[in-house]
Amino acid sequence: MSEHQHQYPGAGQQFAWQPPQQPTTPQPIAPPTYPGYGGLPSPTAPLPERPEPRRGGRLRIGLAGLVAGALIGGGAGAGVVALVEEPAAGSGTSASAQSVTIENPERATTATAAAAKAAPSVVTVYVNTGTGAGSGSGVVLTADGYVLTNNHVVAGDGGGTGSVQVRTADGTLYDAQVVGTDPGFDLAVVRIDGADDLPAATFADSDSVQVGDIAVAIGAPLGLSNTVTDGIISATDRAVATGSTRDDATALDAIQTDAAINPGNSGGALVDGAGEVIGINTAIATVASGVPGAQSQSGNIGVGFAIPSNTAQRVAQQIIETGSATRALLGVEATTAADDQNREVGTGAEVATVTSGTAAADAGLQAGDVVTAVGDRPVTTSTELTAAIRSQAPGATVELTIRRAGDERTVDVTLGETS
Repeated sequence: MSEHQHQYPGAGQQFAWQPPQQPTTPQPIAPPTYPGYGGLPSPTAPLPERPEPRRGGRLRIGLAGLVAGALIGGGAGAGVVALVEEPAAGSGTSASAQSVTIENPERATTATAAAAKAAPSVVTVYVNTGTGAGSGSGVVLTADGYVLTNNHVVAGDGGGTGSVQVRTADGTLYDAQVVGTDPGFDLAVVRIDGADDLPAATFADSDSVQVGDIAVAIGAPLGLSNTVTDGIISATDRAVATGSTRDDATALDAIQTDAAINPGNSGGALVDGAGEVIGINTAIATVASGVPGAQSQSGNIGVGFAIPSNTAQRVAQQIIETGSATRALLGVEATTAADDQNREVGTGAEVATVTSGTAAADAGLQAGDVVTAVGDRPVTTSTELTAAIRSQAPGATVELTIRRAGDERTVDVTLGETS
């Protein structure tokens, strides 16, 4: 499964942060970073080799090839977190729902109304694992205290979780417990202790989102709770992969936005002009490290990613009901097939191995097949194949277009299920 290697922009600020220097020429773009949570040591497993960067100062996203060994549709995700601040211990009483109030209607904008409706349902999530602490964001799912956030916000090094606290928009601080996580979609649900009247967010149909729509991001970037930024939807069905190793790999179809998203926004809401949640903010692109003028982690550069609300709601409901979630599984390992003239141009997802007993094996896929489309959706990289499969429900039947020995053919595959 090809994984674009994005970093968690996640949960909090680096105390030693400095404004990025202004390069004289455009710099390469690093893998998006998890905006999520903040401060724990990153995984130490070696990264797959990357192609040497091309000279000329051109911009490009660091979308590396498949992390070896992960099944398409399977795999796991975790998080890189950065130290922010240690929250004080304590809990609080439940907060009553807040009505939408616009103080100056004559100067109100679409963002004003969206923020007024959605901001009361966005919370700040604090996690202390003993080896590090940080904060991210979350979205209230139910009045009795279920909150949706990112897995990398609550997961420490090695995938464990620590003590969790949640501060609601009215400033009340609660203790909370992790209900369950899904690293593959980078989602988690926590439940606030003692809450019974929280303002639950309203979710929109993310399949209806269009490029150019208004987008408003709400969360706690750099630890600054109740922060609102706005922009537009830059792209939909953007196949992105996050995580730096095989064990923390997450690939999904994301909503891309230019609304400012920074460390600490992870798990917060991306809402439309009506103030309804269309996505859960999860990752940002950052300037690559190791190049002149670059920082190891920089802030917003106008390329942020959110998990679509339809996916987030489905996964959250499964976690609440069972403690975990399922996703569609094809059952192959794949790498990006490169163009003969330019190795940086992908021409499909080349099957490296097929796992016996899986949907791919049942459909007759073979090593060496190159998948070029899922349904009417073109596939040029292994990450696009992974994201396209994960966007399907387990048990769904999809048509794959494959290239085998120079011939093109189609094959119907009934997807399996994995957790």
